[in-house]
Amino acid sequence: MQRQHLLYKGKAKSVYETDDEDFLILHFRDDTSALDGKRIEQLARKGEVNNRFNAFIMQKLADAGIETHFEKQLSSDEILVKRMDMIPVECVVRNFAAGSLVRRLGLEEGQALTPPTFELFYKDDALGDPLVNESIAVTLNWATDAQLAKMQELSHQVNDVLKALFDASDLMLVDFKLEFGVFYDRIVLGDEFSPDGCRIWDKNTKKKLDKDRFRQSLGDVIEGYEEVAKRIGVPLN
Repeated sequence: MQRQHLLYKGKAKSVYETDDEDFLILHFRDDTSALDGKRIEQLARKGEVNNRFNAFIMQKLADAGIETHFEKQLSSDEILVKRMDMIPVECVVRNFAAGSLVRRLGLEEGQALTPPTFELFYKDDALGDPLVNESIAVTLNWATDAQLAKMQELSHQVNDVLKALFDASDLMLVDFKLEFGVFYDRIVLGDEFSPDGCRIWDKNTKKKLDKDRFRQSLGDVIEGYEEVAKRIGVPLN
């Protein structure tokens, strides 16, 4: 599979076309962003760590029968993925209160949420990725009712698989975001799953081991990512 010209450059990944119209190559860069892209820094090893982390998680989901866009890892910082028509909403599952939910509702950070919550956010940095609902998504032709129902079903399935994976390593999967797309009329999990797009805490100390280390200037960002990776068994070499 040959890499062709650059199709899109995101905040942390670059997307390249290939000589097969059904597939793309994702390049994980060392760029790290916060505040909807207003703060950007380069962190050594980030692209490689996230790429390997994501490949490991995608394989775990595939083993559980959840279809993803992931095809194979090409190098330390590149993967081959299905080319999909992406749905412009993020699906967020929360097992514990953190981030915007705490700010919106005045909840105590770390409060257990039983059952887990499910929310939709419109992907638009200029608007701050606002919270939306299924009615808005359908009315604006972002997705159908059936597609949204499938996205919610798959999001909870992902949560069941990964919550158990992290729990077994004394880690809390606090919350995470997922993106979905359409591949030959099927709803398929897209984007990545890494500490960039979820919150992971040590179960005993509540130490934050995810992108909040960057957002909150806690330091040792990649060291936190690597600690999670090692504890769940991600091969980093």
